[in-house]
Amino acid sequence: MQQMIALVTLVVPDYDAAIKFYCEALGFDLVEDSKMPEGKRWVVVRPAGAGGTGLLLAQASDERQRSAIGNQTGGRVGFFLHTDDFDRDHAAFTAAGVHFRETPRVERYGKVAVLEDPFGNTWDLLEPRP
Repeated sequence: MQQMIALVTLVVPDYDAAIKFYCEALGFDLVEDSKMPEGKRWVVVRPAGAGGTGLLLAQASDERQRSAIGNQTGGRVGFFLHTDDFDRDHAAFTAAGVHFRETPRVERYGKVAVLEDPFGNTWDLLEPRP
């Protein structure tokens, strides 16, 4: 048997704002943007060229969901974007206006810095050590 995690839902305040950040600032591919009933959309993005897990961008539809935006992992870094060239991506993201919470650092597992999306979700940009 072979299994994989295909999508992870990320609750956002607005579909278009999320698409703009993930696709323009981080360079993700917009895999799908389909209309659904009741004004909802099925929006999937994933890192450029990646064939693995994608993000399902889900617009909050009620107060409970809105209260989870930016705190879906209880304040912990919730997402990890691996790269083959940290310096290239850090420079490109910074030029695109991405907010980094810290300066890059080298850890035993690789070069890393925490970035924040416009909605408060935190990511590790990480170039793992070989």
